[in-house]
Amino acid sequence: MTEKQCVILTSALKSNPSHLRELDLSWNKLGNTGVKHLCEVLKDSHCKLERLSLQNCGITDVSSLTQSLTNSKALQFLKDLDLSMNKIGDSKQQLSDVLRDSNCDLSVDNKLFTRRL
Repeated sequence: MTEKQCVILTSALKSNPSHLRELDLSWNKLGNTGVKHLCEVLKDSHCKLERLSLQNCGITDVSSLTQSLTNSKALQFLKDLDLSMNKIGDSKQQLSDVLRDSNCDLSVDNKLFTRRL
C-alpha cells in the first residue's frame, strides 16, 4: 500500500470508525503522508482503535500522530502502538511524552516502552 492508497483506506475507515479495534498496516510504504491521512481516523470521536501497527512503513516523523493523539479521545482506547523499524528520530521523544500517562505501550526500534505505572 502506498501513500495514495492510504487516502482511499482512510476515507473508508472514516465512514464507520466505531467498529475498528485493530489496524495492522505494517510493511507498507505509507510514509509520513500516509500516517498523516490515517490520523484523520484517530481524530474521529467515534474511533475506538486499541492496536495500531505500523512496522517498517517508511515513517520518519510522527508529529502528526502525536498531535492527533493529543487532540482527540484516541488515547482513551489505544493500548498498543507499534512503530518498530521506522526511523522516527527525535519525534520518538515527543510521542513518548504524550503516551507517558496513558495505558498505551509503544514499540519503537524493536523495543517495548511500557507506559503503564
